[in-house]
Amino acid sequence: MEKKKNQDQINKIKERQSEKRVVRKIVLAASGVFIALALVLGISMYFYVNNALKPVDENATKTVKVNLPIGSSIDTISETLENKNIIKNAKVFKYYTKVKNESEFQAGTYNLTSSMTIDEIIKSLKTGKVYRTPIFTITIPEGLTLDQIAEKVEKSTNYSKKEFMDLVNSKKFIKQMKKAYPRTVTKAIDQKDIRYPLEGYLYPSTYPYFEEKPTLQEIIEPMIAQTNEVITNYSGQLKQKHLSVHKFLTFASLLEKEATAKTDRETIASVFYNRLESKMPLQTDPTVLYALGEHKSRVLYKDLEVKNPYNTYKIKGLPPGPISNAGKESLEAAINPATTEYLYFVSDKNGNNHFSKTYDEHLGKVEKYIK
Repeated sequence: MEKKKNQDQINKIKERQSEKRVVRKIVLAASGVFIALALVLGISMYFYVNNALKPVDENATKTVKVNLPIGSSIDTISETLENKNIIKNAKVFKYYTKVKNESEFQAGTYNLTSSMTIDEIIKSLKTGKVYRTPIFTITIPEGLTLDQIAEKVEKSTNYSKKEFMDLVNSKKFIKQMKKAYPRTVTKAIDQKDIRYPLEGYLYPSTYPYFEEKPTLQEIIEPMIAQTNEVITNYSGQLKQKHLSVHKFLTFASLLEKEATAKTDRETIASVFYNRLESKMPLQTDPTVLYALGEHKSRVLYKDLEVKNPYNTYKIKGLPPGPISNAGKESLEAAINPATTEYLYFVSDKNGNNHFSKTYDEHLGKVEKYIK
């Protein structure tokens, strides 16, 4: 009887040991499955996040306007960027910025593209500027005419000067620009005496291009868009002065061609405004050269007699349109001229301007500095 009891105990011990071995196998198997799943999940998550951090379309060139109001949270910013197709995943963008400890994004309107990297987008939102590495750039200096800008583009691209001029003067392109920038490109450019409708509307700046072979329109339109953006800053002052955008650009273009220094611009602007108010012709030499269509170092007396709507020795008031592109300093002087009683000025051989209130005083300075 005692033997049987011992045997039963031995059997129970063996059963428990067997059960433990089975449990260990099950735990090991389960652990293996869990580790495998975790590994698969981790790899999948890695590729998912890595893919979400890549540009939506590396070849995209079209810019998308993205407005981020003041007080926008990271959630709002992330969702806005995803909705505009600038990023692939709002949540990934949100957590990426937190991991990188990126914050203090600036409110504003941005022209972003789907080809930008996450880091480029973050850098742009933190500084208020759009950062990308361009394939090439084109620099347009102040005071250039459309002809001269066309030559700059011809040297930097495969497009000829003729192709450039054909596009900026085409009715279809001009109509598109009017529709895209209605407050800046207005019907004022349609006047019959205007040589080139978009003369003076291509802002001087350095323009980056992110595609190896952008279309000619993609090269030119940013220059007009920049003019529109700059002009918007003066909208309140223009309204207050009852000055149209076209006349503003025209006036500023005269200063750009006449001035040799920042201070001169404001004083020359006062001379022009004083002459306009007195119903006197502006009599500025750069308009004569524009009328002649020539680049000359000196204007002759016979040149002053040319019959042309741009010749301000023959017409009163402003010419029909700009004679060049004006930079910021000339725009500032045009809207904020100096307060003077000057009606005349003459430039000496060193490029210094000398101002006079009367014609006799002016003649004396011409005798002193020119002859």
